[in-house]
Amino acid sequence: MKKNDLALLIVIAVFSGIISLVVSRLIFVTPANRQQSVKTVQSISTSFTTPSSQYFNSSSIDPTQLITIGDSNNQSPFSGSSNSR
Repeated sequence: MKKNDLALLIVIAVFSGIISLVVSRLIFVTPANRQQSVKTVQSISTSFTTPSSQYFNSSSIDPTQLITIGDSNNQSPFSGSSNSR
């Protein structure tokens, strides 16, 4: 390589570096522009208000109670013998 070729390669490399720096600053976001605002959420408190006695009282139905329909003593109703074929 000649001196002129080497000088031309250095000039091209510097010029392409400057262009890439300018283009990258236009494309990519700067740290100052990365800031976003968000809504603030209220903190969760440990206090709990007592529910209305209209719905939660001592004489209301307890949905966790076992409901028995009829007086079946069969412990495995689906594994019995099948007489109909």
